[in-house]
Amino acid sequence: MEIYRVKRLSAGKQILLIVAGGIAAYKSLDLARRLKERGFRVRAVLTEGGARFVTPLSLAALTGEKVHQDLFSLTDEVEMGHIRLAREADLIVVAPATADLMARTSVGMANDLATAILLATRAPILLAPSMNTAMWEHPATQANLALLKQRGLKTVGPDAGDLACGEVGSGRMAEVADILAAIDTLFSQGPLMGLRALVTSGPTHEPIDPVRFISNRSSGKQGHAIAAALARAGAQVTLVSGPVALQDPDGVVTKHVATADEMLAACLQALPADVAVCAAAVADWKVKAPANQKMKKAKGAPPPSLDLTANPDILATLSAPGKKRPRLVVGFAAETQRVTRLAKDKLKAKDCDWILANDVSQGSDIFGGDINRVHLITKDGIEDWPEMTKTQVAETLSQRIAATLHPKSKAKTIC
Repeated sequence: MEIYRVKRLSAGKQILLIVAGGIAAYKSLDLARRLKERGFRVRAVLTEGGARFVTPLSLAALTGEKVHQDLFSLTDEVEMGHIRLAREADLIVVAPATADLMARTSVGMANDLATAILLATRAPILLAPSMNTAMWEHPATQANLALLKQRGLKTVGPDAGDLACGEVGSGRMAEVADILAAIDTLFSQGPLMGLRALVTSGPTHEPIDPVRFISNRSSGKQGHAIAAALARAGAQVTLVSGPVALQDPDGVVTKHVATADEMLAACLQALPADVAVCAAAVADWKVKAPANQKMKKAKGAPPPSLDLTANPDILATLSAPGKKRPRLVVGFAAETQRVTRLAKDKLKAKDCDWILANDVSQGSDIFGGDINRVHLITKDGIEDWPEMTKTQVAETLSQRIAATLHPKSKAKTIC
């Protein structure tokens, strides 16, 4: 099996480091130094709040460049205006990215140098959030984060642990090594660089009435892992996810849906794509006419019958011939018996290219677990993969996709 190595391309690249007001700003000094060691040219923007934690002199000494602070500086606007700062950067890194800065960026404000640059740039943006746990978990912050991700901004972290306020929880800025790894990924020439990928994940919820629905036990762990692996390989990934209790993967545009109809619409909107991986456990049926009010049980009355109808077949729809059909369409088959036999039948019936089949019978612990054992079914035969973590399955599948879509490429790992 080929292993893909991603070449680091730091020489000549310019990073604009925005340091906002949070105690984690001290880590940004080390980040600036490490970026310089790796050959990046680093310019820094220090917000008013950031200057309360680190000094312009420290950042200037570590970057070897003037530190920019004032949107209305006459000197800066003549010599190095905010538009030039925005346009000349190959990547903008915001570390720490505070709740305030994320909120103002999400609504397009430009009332200081940092937000003006973020609004004016065409460069990729990487956020390293840092804040108190309550602030991080607040619905407003999560809504702002989701909106920024929809617009293509990338994130790394935050981590969980001891916070400066004395509490323990999520909100601590990612470690410098993790931020550097995320930067390497964004600059990498991975085997799927330049390709578009569509991934579906999780279950669907088909309403019976406003409080009840038909669903299944899918956790979405495998689909989310696949989306993350394809993004690490350089693909531009759209993840269409049913209701799950998982964080959106970094570097991925995630669209949240509930029903199969919504999932199909989101998938069609995401086309064209070079590869589609349908890992979602879509409900086969839905209630033809869901009740508008909660259905009440009457004493002595039999339970109501549900008039079911078939849901749209997302895998078959994406596999159908046409101009927007992905070059490679991969489906999943979760079976409780005759796993490979039924998967082969599904491959033929859906007219897709590959099927990943697994045994989800009682006791397998596939649904919700971290381990998976799959069989890759293609028109050429069956491959029995060993038991692996779901992350390893995702990486293996990513490598196989890269080898198929770029058969002449020799593979390389992140270094």
